[in-house]
Amino acid sequence: MDLSMKMVRDIPSVVSHHYKNKELNWPMIIYVGLVHTIATVGLFTIPKCSAETLIWSFILWPISGAGITVGVHRLWSHRSYEAKLPFRTALMLMNSIANQGSIYHWARDHRVHHKFSETDADPHNATRGFFFAHMGWLFVRKHPDVVKAGRELDFSDLREDPLVMFQKKLDPWFTLYMCFVFPAQIAQHFWGEAFWNAFFVAGALRYVIVLHFTWLVNSAAHLFGDHPYDVLSYPSENPLVSFCSIGEGWHNWHHKYPFDYAASEFGISTQFNPSKLIIDLMASIGQVTDRKSAHAAWVMGRARRDRDKAAGIPLPKAAPRPWEIEAKKVQ
Repeated sequence: MDLSMKMVRDIPSVVSHHYKNKELNWPMIIYVGLVHTIATVGLFTIPKCSAETLIWSFILWPISGAGITVGVHRLWSHRSYEAKLPFRTALMLMNSIANQGSIYHWARDHRVHHKFSETDADPHNATRGFFFAHMGWLFVRKHPDVVKAGRELDFSDLREDPLVMFQKKLDPWFTLYMCFVFPAQIAQHFWGEAFWNAFFVAGALRYVIVLHFTWLVNSAAHLFGDHPYDVLSYPSENPLVSFCSIGEGWHNWHHKYPFDYAASEFGISTQFNPSKLIIDLMASIGQVTDRKSAHAAWVMGRARRDRDKAAGIPLPKAAPRPWEIEAKKVQ
């Protein structure tokens, strides 16, 4: 099911199907429901907060977001650059504020996602529709192919990283503290904000918003946008997702060249990509080295495409998506 009213109408039957087959992941359903409830409280707490707390909540968006994009995604999942210990430590702490699972488990699932994208072995397979790719995949047990793939890939580099294993050992208590309590303590200590006001707004509300911004990369950026680099793949170039996720929306390029540290073709003046800017700034002060780039590969790929075009060979055409086939059957 795609992003449509049909998707909404199908949710009860999909839930019923998974319930009857005992596939629902109840701990995650309860957790996600709880944090969304607390975030709703945060929404109504905004008027009680000081301007400093609201600014702090806003700043925590790119801070926690970079813990995902610059940290667990581009550094630990793809090894697209190398980082010195001070910066890696900062990224681990920023990632803990994001609270999207441990670095180890996030990177494990993401490597599986790239190797088996849009198959049953993909944890958030977009062919199963927008809702599943966005958050539904968390609510059901993993497909056996996902579990099998996760056991077969090599994650020894993650196990050998002391920062990754430190966070994993303390999971989930350290990340829960950094996500909800730490922001409230900062607000309480430095400008006298009421602890619970900051807990609900800078903690819970900010957390849930950034969660959905990250999830959009799995859903919207796999279903909506242009495909200039790989016309056959689902991932697309999506500027809105890139804004929300501080640079992760240039997804057609990223899936074509996952080793590229920028995760986009162009510079920050052309494509919104604060994550690339952060990495470049850290490189300028010696905290980042060995930034990998895919531009040479794309130059060769584009030249080959141009030769095919001159010879009258058309670009391959992507197969219809599952819900497009269903729509044609209805017609």
